[in-house]
Amino acid sequence: MTAALLDTLRQIVGAAHVLTDGDLAAYEQDWRRRQRGRALAVVRPASTAEVAAVVRACAAAGTSIVPQGGNTGLSVGSTPDASGTQVVLSLARMNRVRGIDADNLSMTVEAGCVLQSVQQAAAQAGLLFPLSLAAEGSCTIGGNLATNAGGTQVLRYGNARELCLGLEVVTPQGEVWDGLSGLRKDNTGYDLRDLLVGSEGTLGIITAATLKLHAQPVARLTAWAAVPSMQAAVQLLGLAHRHLGAGLTGFEAMGQFALSLVVRHMPQLRVPFAGLEGAPWCVLLENSDSESEEHARARFEHLMELAFEDGCVLDAVVAESIAQARELWHVRESIPLAQAQEGLNIKHDISVAASRIPEFVAHTDALLAREVPGARLVTFGHLGDGNLHYNVQAPEGGDAAAFLREQEPRVNALVYDAVAAHGGSFSAEHGVGALKAGTLVRYKSPVALGMMRAIKQALDPQGIMNPGCVLLKE
Repeated sequence: MTAALLDTLRQIVGAAHVLTDGDLAAYEQDWRRRQRGRALAVVRPASTAEVAAVVRACAAAGTSIVPQGGNTGLSVGSTPDASGTQVVLSLARMNRVRGIDADNLSMTVEAGCVLQSVQQAAAQAGLLFPLSLAAEGSCTIGGNLATNAGGTQVLRYGNARELCLGLEVVTPQGEVWDGLSGLRKDNTGYDLRDLLVGSEGTLGIITAATLKLHAQPVARLTAWAAVPSMQAAVQLLGLAHRHLGAGLTGFEAMGQFALSLVVRHMPQLRVPFAGLEGAPWCVLLENSDSESEEHARARFEHLMELAFEDGCVLDAVVAESIAQARELWHVRESIPLAQAQEGLNIKHDISVAASRIPEFVAHTDALLAREVPGARLVTFGHLGDGNLHYNVQAPEGGDAAAFLREQEPRVNALVYDAVAAHGGSFSAEHGVGALKAGTLVRYKSPVALGMMRAIKQALDPQGIMNPGCVLLKE
């Protein structure tokens, strides 16, 4: 049966695109190196018709499929298990921009398009696709939609779901649903697009998407501020909302220890106010506006003046050029890389209402200091939309691998219980994947889980689409 399936797959996509030998680590190992599986084959179709034919062949053989984009996910959501029986279906060859409708402010792209290529294609048309992630040079739009990715501009433009107008999807039976509508209003029954976005390949395979575009901003201003507390950072966020309105594009918070790792491992970068006494947090905020640079800068600088007067900012620098703004963003985006260089760590991608984040941070910091002595907290993230990367590093000089092995379950329970107590979510933008499927069972209500399982059973009765991802096997 296995040999017959492989022969069929070779007939569909060509022998060169059915990989079974050699080093397949790029497909079989997740980005964080948390899991290394073994695939029956890696299949690389070049069209939606080929994807549908591959799915039909696998369904007939009862073989499960693991859809994969850029394989940059952080929750082990696109990695095969160790059985050697699963097909990894890579969308990398499906990377065409099918078209841009400037008058409708939309573009249609295939799932394997790298996010940065999508951004560039929009920019060449004089428009903006605002989804922006640290991995944008390698992640793909199909994966972004499958995980409902967030990033640094959710505050203004929303998650990937809000930037998607329509989808093309191959169902678990190998049928093609063409939902590539550029419509902004279509109330004709259940919203299948929103059901598929965020489903992490468990309900179907996204092969193309129609995306929402925006006008390019005339002015883009960036500032870096040192603040005396997380409460002050939230106070600054409120001021920014009131004085910048919809122009507030990004609002990032970074703890001084997180920034100290950038200083330690990337000394070539200039980190403003690193280690400034009395300033345990720094904030990076961005304003994108349609008015002139002069007027936008005047309003932005007035905001900073008010922030100084209110005492929520101790010191600040406003970028004087695009190059300076990029340097500031580069510091923020270098935190995960610096943390990786520091050693293995326990990552958390949590969301709490922005108003409750100071209370959550104070409570959970104290809890971990008491329960896990010496643990170092690398806290940073998208404060504007309530999403923190609340990461835990091993004690200085300790065995990071041993710390991860011995402490991760306990640390996760402490953090996620605190998140739940503050009305939050244990996964804000990284998805559930296989890594957090057990966590979902603990924190999702039985009613919600029952509805999710009913949807899965209805759409994928064979259970062949990314099994073990999001929902645990029953």
